[in-house]
Amino acid sequence: MVPAVIPSLTKAGIEVLVEPGAGYDAGYPDEAYVEKGAKLAADRDAVFAADVVFQVRAAGAAGSAGEADLPRVKKDGVVIAMADPLGCPEAVQKFAATGAALLALELVPRITRAQSMDVLSSMATIAGYRAVLLAATALPKMFPMMMTAAGTITPARVFVVGAGVAGLQAIASSKRLGAIVSAYDVRPVVKEQVESLGGKFLEIQLDTAGAEDKGGYAKQLDDEAIKKQQELMLHAVAESDVVITTAAVPGKKAPILLTAEMVRQMKPGSVVVDLAAERGGNCELTKPGETVVDGGVTILGPANLPAEIPYHASQMYAKNIATFLLNMVKNGQLNLNLEDEIVRDTLVTRDGKIANPRVAEILGIAIEAPATNG
Repeated sequence: MVPAVIPSLTKAGIEVLVEPGAGYDAGYPDEAYVEKGAKLAADRDAVFAADVVFQVRAAGAAGSAGEADLPRVKKDGVVIAMADPLGCPEAVQKFAATGAALLALELVPRITRAQSMDVLSSMATIAGYRAVLLAATALPKMFPMMMTAAGTITPARVFVVGAGVAGLQAIASSKRLGAIVSAYDVRPVVKEQVESLGGKFLEIQLDTAGAEDKGGYAKQLDDEAIKKQQELMLHAVAESDVVITTAAVPGKKAPILLTAEMVRQMKPGSVVVDLAAERGGNCELTKPGETVVDGGVTILGPANLPAEIPYHASQMYAKNIATFLLNMVKNGQLNLNLEDEIVRDTLVTRDGKIANPRVAEILGIAIEAPATNG
């Protein structure tokens, strides 16, 4: 939460409590929250005593910190956060035992009405931008072409794998810095978007029927298709100074698209930025949270790029979660109306049980059809 968003909540009859120091590292001091109408809680326990708790990460997405918060969670409370329910369903099951309702923001459906609540798109925008800056810093070349008295400097070549939100932002940012940009995605429909940003779309003939699910996310290809994709990408990778990979499948390990052999075809000094590092990485040589140098090629595996630009990451996240909450509040009262697709799809736990069919399927348990209101 950021101070600027608080008036929209107080106007709706919501009292806002903020954990002391919560926004400090992102550039938002406690006084700024108070000035906008929030109250400072005594401590973290007091925040969890509220009816609704906003977090950046909870349950599986927060790791050991998520487990440490479980005793604080109020039995009839509501927690709204990124929770990685598909990737860490066991942690969600532990959360369910608290009796609280957990709404996982990764599951916000990609429908028009929910665009302003889509935290994944917000964070991917930041990650795509930041990835380009990291690459530009690590590359021993400049991105733009320059005509100088000492001769002409040729522009860097950037290849972006995956043209979702992060990939499109990486294309746009690379282009703004003056690089020659090309991109590839298993979904041919994104070609127009890539070209509109000044990138060249790499045509790879694969059977991509069903490459996108009904929620607009890329689906995992089978092993044979991935192998063919790697073979056809080899030339594009070899001639690139920078490769930025962004391919992720919700709740699953990231597909390996960049093999060690492909990296070793790149020129010394080249850079790979793997935005899927937190999910294991798209590059075979990636080590999450670390920098690896192999054959003179630098492979960056950043685990949480939005946290490196906390001011605007917080601003975007706050707008997303405030809009998400206000969708469920009427006359100052919270209503978890399961006839609303947004609420239904994001509700993961309730009344001590798993409430989400996708999570239940992964855990191998049956769930009862919930009441539509409450």
